[in-house]
Parts: sequence; C-alpha cells; structure tokens
Amino acid sequence: MKVKDIMTSNVRTVTSDRKLGEVVSLMCLYRYSGIPVVDDGKLVGIVAESDVLGRMFPKLEDLMSNMATVDYDEQLRQYGDVVNLTVGDVMTPTVITIRPDMHILQAASMMVGRKFRRIPVAEGDRLVGMVSMGDVHKAIYQSTLATRL
Repeated sequence: MKVKDIMTSNVRTVTSDRKLGEVVSLMCLYRYSGIPVVDDGKLVGIVAESDVLGRMFPKLEDLMSNMATVDYDEQLRQYGDVVNLTVGDVMTPTVITIRPDMHILQAASMMVGRKFRRIPVAEGDRLVGMVSMGDVHKAIYQSTLATRL
C-alpha cells in the first residue's frame, strides 16, 4: 500500500507572511499541531506548536550563563509578543517530506524515527498531501484485521 492511497489531499496551509496570531487560532480551534507553509505554490516550511511555544522559553545558554531561576509567569506573558510575529519568523524552514509512491510502512518508520505524528507528502517542492500515524494505523487495521472480525 502506498502513501497516495491513504494521504489527506485537502491540506490546510498558511503563507510565511501570515500573522502568527491567526495561525495559532487555527491550531487551537482545529487542534492542528503543525501546518505546512506554502509560498507561491512551493512548500517552504512548517509551523508547529513547538515553534510557537519554543519562542517563550529561555535559551539554554542564557540559563547556563545567568544561573538564575526562570520566572515562568514572565515567560507566559511573552506569548502576546510571539503571536505578533509572522509565520516566517518562527517556522521550521527545512521540511522533511515523503513521496506519494512510498510504501506506508516506510513512511511510518520515518515518522517513528523522527518522532513525528504527521508528515507532509510532496512531489519535488509541491505539497500534495499529509499523512498521519493514525492514517497508517487505520490503513493497516482495515487491510488486515477488519476483514477477520
């Protein structure tokens, strides 16, 4: 079974110049952990919850050099500053993708190895879909166990 057989083709995307506040609203409302970033039809990055929230954490070097405690309430107040940035300011520009003709177990092994819950499907630099670990699991279940029950 191939990725193209189980992928979601209708993928919500955002552009790199979009305000992060709008994107985090989508993330919270629709429970997206990450959204592909597409500019001029090309996949240029991915913006994940960890990219957004990671902007609020102190850098390890700062913690090591200051040897101070972290004021987490102050860190939390920085969220307002973070959501005023653009997607391009926080996105991960290097995107690992899979091909539509890849076997679903090969895709799953890539996701497990990188601790991804979902991964973009691309042909060159053009996004054609997304596959989640749940999509793979459901496909395996339906093709093997569901027919036996």
